[in-house]
Amino acid sequence: MEAATIKVSGMTCQGCVRSVTRVLKAIPGVDAVEVSLERGEAAVKYDPTQTGTPAFRKAVEDAGYSAA
Repeated sequence: MEAATIKVSGMTCQGCVRSVTRVLKAIPGVDAVEVSLERGEAAVKYDPTQTGTPAFRKAVEDAGYSAA
C-alpha cells in the first residue's frame, strides 16, 4: 500500500466530507480514506498497481470540488 494526500477545495460542511470520502472509496484499489474539512485535504491509502493520484483528482473534481 502507498499513501497520498491531495488538497481539496470547495468543501464547506461535513456533507462535503462525506461526498468526497464516498467518491474516493469507490475507486478500485483504494483501501482507506480520511478527509479533513479543517485542513482541506484527503489522505488516501491505495494499491499503486490499481490506481493513483490522477484518479483521485478526477473523482474529486467530478464530484464538484477542486483538487490539487
